[in-house]
Amino acid sequence: MLYPLARSLMFRFDPETSHEVALHTMNIASDLGFHKLMGAAEISDPVEVMGLSFPNRVGLAAGLDKNGIAVDGLAAMGFGFVEVGTVTPRPQAGNPKPRLFRLPEQSAIINRMGFNNDGVDHLLKNLQKSTYKGILGINIGKNKDTPNEKANDDYLYCMRKVYDRASYITVNVSSPNTPGLRTLQYGESLNSLLDALKSEQVRQAKLHDRYVPIAVKIAPDMEEEEFELVASSLKAYEMDAVIATNTTLSREGVEGSPFAQEAGGLSGAPVRNKSTRAIRILSNALDGALPIIGVGGITEGFDAAEKIEAGASLVQIYSGFIYHGPQLVTDSVRAIQALKG
Repeated sequence: MLYPLARSLMFRFDPETSHEVALHTMNIASDLGFHKLMGAAEISDPVEVMGLSFPNRVGLAAGLDKNGIAVDGLAAMGFGFVEVGTVTPRPQAGNPKPRLFRLPEQSAIINRMGFNNDGVDHLLKNLQKSTYKGILGINIGKNKDTPNEKANDDYLYCMRKVYDRASYITVNVSSPNTPGLRTLQYGESLNSLLDALKSEQVRQAKLHDRYVPIAVKIAPDMEEEEFELVASSLKAYEMDAVIATNTTLSREGVEGSPFAQEAGGLSGAPVRNKSTRAIRILSNALDGALPIIGVGGITEGFDAAEKIEAGASLVQIYSGFIYHGPQLVTDSVRAIQALKG
């Protein structure tokens, strides 16, 4: 398979440069059939979640394609669904470079990108060029310079913009790289946001004659009681799913890396147990009221099946895909199939 060779070449370059090159060539590569040479396979394992029919349970997490420029190429990698974003109302440059760091010995990544994206209007223009007809999630956030007391306005603006194009909408309140964002996960701030989102969802569903589910993406860095409080709010405001989890601020598992002290969110293998713990707690607290999408630390098929066993209905991959390519998607789908018997 070609992916190990492609990875070794890409890893010779700065991580962000490699990322941009890969995105801008992915659609062409899939058109030429290179995705199959890299281990991609379309495996049918259909499941219905959030009222949507997924061809398999393994999706691409947000963050890899923020501006929706490579949806067709990414979909060809065998994913059952693709999530783009995080996108904000207005374009923003994100944090100063360097802001993306590979930790290959730990199969991990640290990033402090800061919601760098070209804005929601540009995302929608890019998506108009896509021929992808599968499940598309659009992940929305707030601009860095929008104060938290006006955060609801940014989320609602993006929600209105993407509603007609999205299969589901993810509300990102858990990135560690936008100052103060994670406070929106708690207490009255969370309840106010969820109330506003639900009311707008009802209005948009009537306007478009189509119900688009809302998922809320949360952080792994909570105590058990905090997860339970979040679960209570998600049930009370009838959210459609929860995505567990985003990156962690912990450096457990990467202590020996020269990049361990870099600011930002840690993803990849070291976050696996934190994410799975969150899924188990949420599964108990939610008791089937809404589905869980598990993400964090999937680097082999077993990890994906473990998250399903813990209570997730779907899983997403990001860092593991960078290190292992489309073969990981195939392995994850098959491992989940084996788990389900």
